[in-house]
Amino acid sequence: MYIFEIIAERRIREAMEQGVFDNNPLQGKPLPRDCMDNVAPELRIAYKILKNANIIPEELELRKRINRIDELLCICESDYEKAALQRELSDKTLRYNLIMERRLGRPLDQRYAGKVLQRFRR
Repeated sequence: MYIFEIIAERRIREAMEQGVFDNNPLQGKPLPRDCMDNVAPELRIAYKILKNANIIPEELELRKRINRIDELLCICESDYEKAALQRELSDKTLRYNLIMERRLGRPLDQRYAGKVLQRFRR
């Protein structure tokens, strides 16, 4: 990576000498916020690569699906379909919580975690 840094620095310096950056409307202003500000620094490159490939992390895909199921439950009229959606919502929520707990190192919702543990102990 060191050689790429040298090349990049050299090109930036040459552009500065040529005056390429002189009439920049953002000159002297802070950079716009990056969508990766809330992502851990060690994960940013991986997330950028995934984003450029139009692939989103599993937890974001699960959140989208959970929100969509919530919307469907509000408009669903069939009891059979509601039951199926509730099961899917439970599965997706559990998967999402497990992923987030692994990332955070602690349960997201203590009450929910307790209920899950009670159910497995039966």
